[in-house]
Amino acid sequence: MTPDEIVTAFVKANSGRDIDAICDFLAPDVVYENIGMSTATGIDEVRASIEGFHQMASKMEWEVLRQVADDRQVLNERIDRFWLGDDRQVDIRVAGVFEVRDGKITAWRDYFDTAGVQTQFAGG
Repeated sequence: MTPDEIVTAFVKANSGRDIDAICDFLAPDVVYENIGMSTATGIDEVRASIEGFHQMASKMEWEVLRQVADDRQVLNERIDRFWLGDDRQVDIRVAGVFEVRDGKITAWRDYFDTAGVQTQFAGG
């Protein structure tokens, strides 16, 4: 699979609930950064972060608006949608940067309006 195909499949997997399938796309030494909020290093920390998102939301859906790639990097513009326990929908506009090596995602950085996200999750 090309880096573009890997990230496309990873995004699709994140709309499902199978954490193992999601993590299959990640390298053991992956680094995941929610820029301005947190960094998870290594597959175990990243898995815990992904599990946290899935536990908080009754449903998740990632919509890719645009995506460009070369032989090592993929950049996409997405809307990440979360349905919370009270059936409230939170939409987050995200710019994602992925680095791929040997068929696995080694770095994943998401850029978004952190204040806006915190307000939405707080119910504002």
